[in-house]
Amino acid sequence: MNQISSTSSSAATTGALFMILASITFAGTNVLQSVLPTPAEWGGFGMSSTGMAFWQYVIASVLALPLILRIGLNNLRTTHPIAHEIRAFVSALGVHVFVYGYASGVPIWQMVTLLATGPLFIILGSALFLGERVSSARLFAAMVGFAGAIIVSGVGSESIGLQALIPITAAALWAGTDILTKYLTRKGESPETLTVSLLVLMTPNHLAILLAANALGGILPLGMAPGFPFALPDGLGLWLLVLLGALTAVAQYVLAFAYKSADATYLQPFGDLKVPLSGLVGWVAVGQVPSMWFWPGAALIVGASAFIYWVESRDRTPTLAAA
Repeated sequence: MNQISSTSSSAATTGALFMILASITFAGTNVLQSVLPTPAEWGGFGMSSTGMAFWQYVIASVLALPLILRIGLNNLRTTHPIAHEIRAFVSALGVHVFVYGYASGVPIWQMVTLLATGPLFIILGSALFLGERVSSARLFAAMVGFAGAIIVSGVGSESIGLQALIPITAAALWAGTDILTKYLTRKGESPETLTVSLLVLMTPNHLAILLAANALGGILPLGMAPGFPFALPDGLGLWLLVLLGALTAVAQYVLAFAYKSADATYLQPFGDLKVPLSGLVGWVAVGQVPSMWFWPGAALIVGASAFIYWVESRDRTPTLAAA
């Protein structure tokens, strides 16, 4: 019994450390995603936001090849190819919407914090499309987190206004990815198939979105970022783009280790550390000082995740003890 308890504690600690490392890595990617599409006259490199997302995931996919091969390409066999493609497309579209927010001038601290509206979309989508029952604790936590996001957006003050909807839209799209993942899991798809299919399909979907945005030009917001979409920056900008792709790949590896060590509910509060971390890194690296609303809003979001972790870990305790 003591050995089992010690092993579980060690795995939980390892998972938490990997998730904290992932949060730090994501904070780094957020800074680079903010700097690369910023016009040169404002101290950036003027990349097209859609082009940046494309090259970011091309580089990340190449670096993730060992992970793909280790899991095995044979896991691409599936009886639900359309659902997998929709899942990859929605995930890729979420990336492009997110980086467009940076190109539009939304600061890092606001972008990352407003992504925390995602759990509310997951709860609503799971209830509407998957027929899941929503516990009062989960609903309460999601509403508190959403309230924190509203505070961070600065509603009623001198804020970015409607541009705050950009990261919320990205959160909704990524929540759709999670809901589709749940759906495919119910259909019997293995975690290996879900992982490999997403890694393999992301780059072609990024290319499709890039070409569509370029063809439509100013009709879609995604096409408004200046510059030829395939153009690469020169000098330091190119190295920063390579670093962005490398950090994206590292984040995937670290997350894989984290989720292998502990379950998602336990890890969620540690993952939410990316909210204050991104705010701090953006402040130090590019001088984006968070507004006075950032700290209470971020505290509500992290507190909501900590609350649901406490409730669900308490509910699981008798089962673990029996085991």
